[in-house]
Amino acid sequence: MEHAVNAGRPRPLAHSDTGLDLPYRQSHSRCLAAAIGAGGLTDPQFAAALGQTAPILEELRRQRTSLPLFAGVDRRDDLPAVAEIAARFRGFNDVLVFGTGGSSLGGRTLTALASVARPRLWFLDNLDADSFAARLEGVDLRATGILVLSKSGTTAEVMAQLGAALPRLRAVLGDRPGSHVVGLADPGDNPLRRIGGAFGFPVLDHDPGIGGRFSALSATGVLPAMIAGIDVAALRRGAARVLDRTLAGPGAPPAIGAALNAAFLSHRGLRQVVLMVYADRLDPFAQWFRQLWAESLGKSGKGSTPVSALGPLDQHSQLQLYLDGPDDKLFTVVTVAAAGTGPIITEPLKGEPAFAALAGRSIGDLVEAEQRATVAALAKRGRPVRVIHVPRLDEAALGGLLMHFMLETMIVAGLWGVEAFGQPAVEEGKALALRFLAEGFSADWP
Repeated sequence: MEHAVNAGRPRPLAHSDTGLDLPYRQSHSRCLAAAIGAGGLTDPQFAAALGQTAPILEELRRQRTSLPLFAGVDRRDDLPAVAEIAARFRGFNDVLVFGTGGSSLGGRTLTALASVARPRLWFLDNLDADSFAARLEGVDLRATGILVLSKSGTTAEVMAQLGAALPRLRAVLGDRPGSHVVGLADPGDNPLRRIGGAFGFPVLDHDPGIGGRFSALSATGVLPAMIAGIDVAALRRGAARVLDRTLAGPGAPPAIGAALNAAFLSHRGLRQVVLMVYADRLDPFAQWFRQLWAESLGKSGKGSTPVSALGPLDQHSQLQLYLDGPDDKLFTVVTVAAAGTGPIITEPLKGEPAFAALAGRSIGDLVEAEQRATVAALAKRGRPVRVIHVPRLDEAALGGLLMHFMLETMIVAGLWGVEAFGQPAVEEGKALALRFLAEGFSADWP
């Protein structure tokens, strides 16, 4: 899928925007009863929820320089070492990224901004025997680099990929397979570091204070991003702008988003949150959000279910449900400035009355019309819909969006009384998988 940075001029979708000093604008007016009727929150309901974010923001403010996630957006000293490795990897034709969950989704999200075709980055984040074998066979390993991303250095899926790939590398490279491999893991003794030492490849430090799903702006996401030619400093500057604006005082977009989620769950029982993005380059971002929200907030019987959607595609698969199905969802639609961008629509539509509105317009004009129509249709049906508008989809904007949703998730966790970091229930499944491998499989399953 080809990508290019939007150059269209922004057109506001709604009044009551917040975040005008940020690389995006947020409008929550269509979540209020004054705009959509009984499906929205009353002003007192929303104001009360927003007020409850104040002590959480104060605690986050105290952690501005001490929490690694926050302090990391101000760092630049870690970039030269990463840039050196990235420059070497740009000499390959292909780069295979072994990682899963947050260790992969962050990099996928950042590299989606890139328009360069070389090297090709392949994120093998879902372990599948057939597709993994096909990918190994589909590249020239003599011209291929491998990134091995595992915060703990023990992730079973990632270590399995590495264990399957190293013999193939040795077969084509001889005694120096490690010259094509770089790992990333927490400091200290762990299997990935021991394997790196044995095979002669470096293992960069993952900051142990940053969880995988919060690590997109750290080395986990930065390394593949730099290989793809992304301006990492601009990403972090965009994130820092959102962080500092949020901690500066009340009414920042992440606090408003958190208040909406908490109030709609409390007053309307809405337990599904839909993030619909109108740009192919934001599709990995929506998937990143899905993991961030689910794994951070789904604890102790609490949480809401995140749903990712891509427009205009999912207008043809999901919008019927969203408009005419159960009224149990809070919507966030992320729009981009698309008007006037892309190829012009000419032949063969001349003389076709049904498509008169398309003739002479650009592809971006149709996307612009459709994203506005989706928002308007949801609001007309009384479905609460927040709009986040991105005038220019670049590194600063993406860094800002990443920080926005990390902060929104952390604030919601505070409102719901859950710990945003860690995933204790997931660890049980990992332990059982390893036990089944050790004990063997029963013939009568399931």
